[in-house]
Amino acid sequence: MNLYEVAVLYHPDLEIDLEKASKKVEKIITDNGGKITKTDNWGKRKLAYPIKKQEFAVYVFYTAEMPADATGKIDQAFNITDEIIRFLITRPDLKAVAKAEALRAEKAKKAAERAEVVDSEEEADALDKEAEE
Repeated sequence: MNLYEVAVLYHPDLEIDLEKASKKVEKIITDNGGKITKTDNWGKRKLAYPIKKQEFAVYVFYTAEMPADATGKIDQAFNITDEIIRFLITRPDLKAVAKAEALRAEKAKKAAERAEVVDSEEEADALDKEAEE
């Protein structure tokens, strides 16, 4: 099983009923032996250029584990799905993903340390005020 990122641009009129179209895409992926690990909905955005006479699209990104031979079958299924105006299936650079996750963890750790310092400074100020009284 390989890790893939699937970017799907849905027809903009589906913004209201996106759940049904999203379930259809998830079913296509799972029926072909894939397992969706993450879904990221970016919402409705303006396209850089018109695609199928549409100026807007609803962007949804999926991270999925699936066999290599499943991508061709998924590609064919997405091509005949009316709700999808454009899609892209790629393999992520695992080194870049690991590096980005490490940076996020480091930033979170620094933010937590800053929060602890602020808490202790506030406590010190409160103790100073009590001592003055």
